[in-house]
Amino acid sequence: MEFSLRQLMVAAVAALALTGTAVAADMSDEAIAERIKPVGSVYLEGDAPAGPAVAAGPRSGDAVYGTFCAACHGTGVMGAPKIGDATDWSPRLAKGNDVLADHAINGFNAMPAKGSCMDCSDDEIIAAIDHMIEGL
Repeated sequence: MEFSLRQLMVAAVAALALTGTAVAADMSDEAIAERIKPVGSVYLEGDAPAGPAVAAGPRSGDAVYGTFCAACHGTGVMGAPKIGDATDWSPRLAKGNDVLADHAINGFNAMPAKGSCMDCSDDEIIAAIDHMIEGL
């Protein structure tokens, strides 16, 4: 049995129509409210957050690394020193911790300022560096 492109497209459209109908079948007020509820909230600076409380205190170096640094420093993208790789980190460490922190916080070469973690404090960035060079 050979299907033509037209038959295949009709079957695909029918399948999508049936799937969409099944999803939207529950038209109760509660189901509609669940489907259209906001995914976030906005508040003005100085106001209390409208959602769950934000974690108090600084994030750990491991948490900052895992969220913001791992994409580049896990694989060495664009020359980023890889986590735990003494060969990659040695020339950077030779310049001193102050230079290393300055480059991470303010950006240097391909590294954007704070590794694009614009809500990270300087201390959190330094904790992430410490996490990456731990055990060298």
